[in-house]
Order: sequence, then structure tokens, then C-alpha cells
Amino acid sequence: MTRYIRLAAVFCALLLALLVNATRVQVFQAGSYDDNPANRRQDIARYDHPRGDILVGGVPVTGSTDTGEQLRYERSYRNGPLYAPVTGFASQEYGTAFLEHSEDAVLSGTDPMLSPFPLWNELIRARSPGGDVVTTLNRAAQQAAYSMLGRRKGAVTAIEPATGRILALVSTPSYDPAVLSGNGSAVERSWARLNDDRDKPMLNRAVRQTYPPGSTFKVVTAAAALDSGVIADVDAPTDSPAPYRLPGTTTSLTNESEGCEDASLRAAFEWSCNTVFARLGVDVGVDMMTATARNFGFNDTALRIPFSVAQSTFDTSVDRAQLALSSIGQYNTRATPLQMAMVSAAVANGGQLVSPYLVEDTTTASGAALTTTRSHPVRQAMYPATAMRMQELMEDVVREGTGGNAAIPGARVGGKTGTAQHGIGNSGVPYAWFVSWAQGYDDLEPRVAVAVVVEDGSADRGDISGGGMAAPIARAVMEAVLNSPSEHSR
Repeated sequence: MTRYIRLAAVFCALLLALLVNATRVQVFQAGSYDDNPANRRQDIARYDHPRGDILVGGVPVTGSTDTGEQLRYERSYRNGPLYAPVTGFASQEYGTAFLEHSEDAVLSGTDPMLSPFPLWNELIRARSPGGDVVTTLNRAAQQAAYSMLGRRKGAVTAIEPATGRILALVSTPSYDPAVLSGNGSAVERSWARLNDDRDKPMLNRAVRQTYPPGSTFKVVTAAAALDSGVIADVDAPTDSPAPYRLPGTTTSLTNESEGCEDASLRAAFEWSCNTVFARLGVDVGVDMMTATARNFGFNDTALRIPFSVAQSTFDTSVDRAQLALSSIGQYNTRATPLQMAMVSAAVANGGQLVSPYLVEDTTTASGAALTTTRSHPVRQAMYPATAMRMQELMEDVVREGTGGNAAIPGARVGGKTGTAQHGIGNSGVPYAWFVSWAQGYDDLEPRVAVAVVVEDGSADRGDISGGGMAAPIARAVMEAVLNSPSEHSR
């Protein structure tokens, strides 16, 4: 009997040891095994079912292809280059980017909200079907921006001023994310080719590239001058010399246009007089200029739409000469196209800036709502009275000044041109900018605000202007939005 008891005790001890070891492996060391590069079970599970879709105007612009391989489903894209700055890529080899990254939990089916029993799914390591992501994009506006940019380098961003909904987000040259979806040698070659391309097709110029905004920044400077009381009458002379000697230097700033000496704010804005706005920036002072720029979104490190956006900057540590140049969108002033669309949107929205966003809803595979965007933070970029004056000034630019190519029959359109110098000694081919907003005469409020930047290194330097190169692109995008149903602009 004693022998059997001894054997039973040994058996129980062995069983206990096995249970302890299983607990150690499956509970306490599970993370290290999961993270081990040699463990492919997570990858196999991740690609064992179709990924959820990203929708534009209710139509999927993504899909999943059954390869029959161990990593079964690869990501596919419809009109990949058109939507690449929004979707990003979902690659079995190189991970995810943009919406494919920021909304990966929903799209891959790992978000706990997708399961009615998330704890049970976690225990058995099951995945729910991938959910869908509904974007705010306007299909017509996206297509118009992409078609009008054509083969040129540049970017377009369009925003609905009252809500912050992003209606278009385009960057060119672009690429097809589908070439990165799998994991074979062709994907490796595509990755190397895209990263080695001098034109940087994978760079999202709309949100990840900053440029000197040039004269489009004069919207911010004019708003600061009006808010601070430096300008009380937009039609009064500004006591601005032309040329204007930068304070504390022997350098003189000149203008492209005639008649800028002592020009009124209205005339100076209409014809983009550098001397007037440089002097205004100095008169307003660095503190007020910095505060106004910050109210428009400059120097914000936390902006996400939901993926991160490069910081647009207005230098806060400048002398008076540097402040003069900063106030005309040069020196260290830098902005993304999204940021400049936000500036135009704040003017159009009566001085209120609504944070931009790109995802309207997320849903389960069956269409049940997971999350819905209700509202976004609002900040007062300028006084409402200042915004009304800025609307007038921007309309003058389109009606009588340098932005005539943005005019749309039957609509109110405001705009501001910009030609931004860059490079050592301003030797680079200038960037052409245009920021604008539009309101149909039957609309109660402006429907769209747009920013366009064009980097055309092949163009003749003398032919580059915001009004000539960028304004027609903005007009096409604004027309596309105005011709779309107003509710949700889908």
C-alpha cells in the first residue's frame, strides 16, 4: 500500500510540476514568446481573415485578396495612388502607415469593442472580423485635387470650416500601396525603389512636409494687426516705406508690385505688399504675433487627424528684423498645407478654428456603430469682427487682385496668393501657394477652405506664382465641393 501511495505522490508531483510549468509559459512568459521574432503564430492569425475596409463616400477604397498562402490575406487598394496619403499602406513585411496604422485595431479585428465577449476572445486568442473606417473625404474634391496637381510635386488640403471635416487630402507624386502589401522579393524591391526615389512619393506632403508659407501667412499677420488695434481702418494709409529697411540692418525689403508705399491694409493685402506686412509684424510685436499664430495652430505639437501631423512653426525667439521676415511667411516660419487650410477655415468660420479630423465613424463588419465623431475642440483664432474684415480682404484678392484665377461664378470666394522663397540665398525655385474658401450663394455659411502648394522645379522661375499655378487647383476643388450635396459633403 505504501508503495502505491508513494507512486501516486510522485505522479501528483510530476503533474503539479507540469501545471506550474504550463502556467509559467502560458501566463508569465507569454509576452516574451509572443514577441519572439521566430514566433509566426501572431502573424498567421493576423492575416488569416480579411481586413476591414476604409470607406470614402460609403464606398470601400481598400479590400483583401486571398493568396492561399500561410499569411493568407493581403491588402488590396482601389485607386491606390489617389488615396495613399489617407490610407497609407498595410504591409505584411513593413507594417502600417496613416489610417491603416492609427485605425489598425479596428481594421484588424483586435479592438475589444468589436467583440461582445472581449475577455473570452482574449482568453482563447480569437479575433473578431475586422471593422470598417468611414472617412470624411469628399470623393469629387479628392479626385479634382489629384487630377489638377497631375505630375507636379505638391499637396492639397480641403476642410469644411464649420466642422473641421477634411474633405480632400492629396499629395503628389504618389504611389500604389498595393505594391507593399505582401512579403515576397517583389515587395522588397518596391520598398527599396520607393525609398530611393528622389521625388519621395511616400512622403505625405499635405501633413508631413512643412514649407515657408510666403505671402499666404499675411492672413495671420493681418488678423494680428486688426486684433491688436495696430490697424483700425483697413482703408487708411499704413505709413510703410517702400523699400523697407529691416530694423537694425542695412538690408532693404522690396515688393513685386508697384504702389506699396504707405498702402492701406486693403491694397497691401490685395497686391501682397511685402513692405507693409513686414512693418506691420514689427509694429504688432513678437508676443502678439506669436499668440495669434498659436491661435491658428502654429507651434502645436499634439495635432492628430487621427495620425500625427508635422508641427507648423512660428519662431518665438526673433529680433525685429527676423520678425519682419517671419511676418511675411519667410525666415523660420514653416507650415504644412493642412495648417494653411486651417488658417483659411478660421477666417471662413467667423474666427473660430475647429480642429480638423479625417475619420467620421468606425463600424463593425455588419455596419453597427463603434465610434462616431460628434464634435472637436474649437479655439478662437481671431475676433469675429476681424474675421469679417479678413473675409472682405480675401474676397478683394479674388475679385480685383492676384487671385482672380480662383473666381467661381455664382459663389463667394476669398483667397490669398503666395510665392515662397527658399534655399540658400533664396536660390531654390519658389513654391506657389494659394489659400482660399468658398460659399455658394444658396449656402448659409462657407462650405470649404482649401490650401494648395506646388513645388514645380521644372518651371521657369518667372512663371511661378500662387495665382497662376495654385489658384486654378483650388478653384477646381472648391467647385467640386460646392457641386456636392451639402450634408456631410460625401
